[in-house]
Amino acid sequence: MAIKRNKRFAAEIPTSALADIMFFLFLFFLIISTLANPNVIKLTLPKADNNESTNKDHLTLSVTDDKLYFLNKTQVEFDQLELELIGRTNASNDRIVVIRIPADLKVQDLVDLMQIGVKLKLNFVIATSK
Repeated sequence: MAIKRNKRFAAEIPTSALADIMFFLFLFFLIISTLANPNVIKLTLPKADNNESTNKDHLTLSVTDDKLYFLNKTQVEFDQLELELIGRTNASNDRIVVIRIPADLKVQDLVDLMQIGVKLKLNFVIATSK
């Protein structure tokens, strides 16, 4: 009786170290993503002695140094700002809008935004930092 031996080469890739690396990368990105704030547009806000917290569900209107306008991280042209505010405030039934405007921008830019709020009968809150 002849015994045949299997002398074929079978290619094998060791993947045990790869699983450990993937686990550490997963933990790293999980920790980093919890520390990052997803609703961030970098602005230097005006300073105030007394700060009050508001509900984070309010609509946020951010203005950059280049006079780019963002409604909850969505860029909006100034001409379309009034229509977008009407649509979003009517959809959410929330009449409070938080304005995040840089400290070094002109007062006239803030007044222009406030006039839109008065016209639409919205309550505007100016975000400040300590």
